Amino acid sequence: MRRLTGGPGPEVDLAAFVDRRDPENVAGEAEPFADRAGGWLDLMAQAADLHPISRACMGFHIWNLAGLGQHGDRMEAAVTSARIAASEGRGAIFAPLAMGGAGGLRASGRPADRLTRWLDGMETACLSAIRHLDDVEVWAARAEVEMTSLSGRTPKALRAALTEWPLVSAPIAETMTGASRAAVQRNLAWMEARHLIREVTGQGRYRMWRIAEAREIERRSNTNRPRKVSPNSSFEKKAG
Repeated sequence: MRRLTGGPGPEVDLAAFVDRRDPENVAGEAEPFADRAGGWLDLMAQAADLHPISRACMGFHIWNLAGLGQHGDRMEAAVTSARIAASEGRGAIFAPLAMGGAGGLRASGRPADRLTRWLDGMETACLSAIRHLDDVEVWAARAEVEMTSLSGRTPKALRAALTEWPLVSAPIAETMTGASRAAVQRNLAWMEARHLIREVTGQGRYRMWRIAEAREIERRSNTNRPRKVSPNSSFEKKAG
């Protein structure tokens, strides 16, 4: 999360971005990480004329070829590429790559096929992110109305934290709001009872909450709504 949300980008200093350094006792035949990172950066520099989204695709797929992968883990490559894709944009610090599914990250086929899947995945991810932001905006307006009866600064601060972060725990909320643990837990329980938020872990400890989006609220409302019995129902026919 830290690498996605701030700090210098990967094309400035890749080693600092991924926070990887060579150990002091590197085996003699092993290529230093600085050299591998330098090779990747040299290739990326040669693609400077490409659009950032296309360059991000290239960076992702040459990651392992440059010897930067660790035991098949592609998380660093995906995070790095998400930052590169948005490097020339305004506002967004990273592209919401993960919201597009795994198709765009599949490392198979010709380069043209990989780029096509990448672009399709990026489009899906951006549309999903826009829908999510719309849902958050609707939720924030509804939560503000429903929480007008609550006094103090904690409800407003907690509402802001829930709109800014996809998952919030009580300790995180305590830090972000500056409120006491008791006040945070009391407000979380109040919001959960009114279906403004839902707990996602199902555990008694280390619990996390997220906002209840409009579709969830509507589904719960329909579930709790009493069913209307038609005059022509089979029950009434039998009773008659």
